Order: sequence, then structure tokens, then C-alpha cells
Amino acid sequence: MGHPQTMWDEIPLSKPMDTAHLPLDCDPMAVGMGNPHAVFFVDDVGAVDVEARGRAVEFDPLFPQRTNVEFAEVRSRDEIRMRVWERGTGITLACGSGACATAVAAAERGLTERKVRMEVDGGWLTLDWRDDGVWMTGPTAHVFDATLTKAFLESL
Repeated sequence: MGHPQTMWDEIPLSKPMDTAHLPLDCDPMAVGMGNPHAVFFVDDVGAVDVEARGRAVEFDPLFPQRTNVEFAEVRSRDEIRMRVWERGTGITLACGSGACATAVAAAERGLTERKVRMEVDGGWLTLDWRDDGVWMTGPTAHVFDATLTKAFLESL
């Protein structure tokens, strides 16, 4: 999934600051994975109002491109439960870049090892933050087949 970005201007944030501790309630960390993420560590992810909190953080002025928002419950040094609010979409079953950002944030904060199993609403993933980037593995499923018309493609 690539290398994480942790510098404020790479994520990006609206002004220079410590990305490991954003000035928002509950002390989230910002991580870029080609798109911005705000990762919150909570005691019980099931108790979080993901829609209300996610929407509020997505549109916070701190994020000039808006942001994805992850809520993570660290269960052990190698296991995390995460729920996600994707910018422009809302609550989703999973988010690959969000899972990677969460794994990076947890390791950076010293909460987990660099390789973790992560439970998301859609199932289980394994994240491994190595020298050559963050690797994500998990099950795949065929969802649908489609045929795109020439007219549709030309309209893009």
C-alpha cells in the first residue's frame, strides 16, 4: 500500500504541527497513505458514534482536503479492532488505506508491533509495516462484472 506520510505538509494539514498528537478531542494522530487519515484510539470502538464523530472530524478546518477518520481499539500488541468513516462516503465495512494508517499510528505510538491483525466491519486483515512500505493481506471476493460502454468512457 506504500509508505506512510507523517509530516504535516505531506498528509496534508492546514498548518505546521505535531502530527502524532493533533489538537482535537481524544488526541488523534494524522497519517497520510496517499490520502489523509485521522486515527483515534479508544477504549471501546463499539461505544463510538462513528457517524457523528466521523462527519465532524472529516470537515475540520485542520484538514484542507477533508479526511478519513478511523476509530481503533487496541486489543493486544498484535490485534486491533477498527471502524472507519470514509471522507465523502460515510461508514464503510473497511478501508485499506485506513487500516494501513491505523497500523502505522498504533506502532508509532508504541501500542502495537509493526505487524498486526485488524478486525474491521467487513472481516479480518493483516497489516505489516516494513522498510519497503505497509503491506496488507486479507480475503478477497468477486463482487460483480460490468461492461462499460464507449459513451460512458468518453464522458469521463
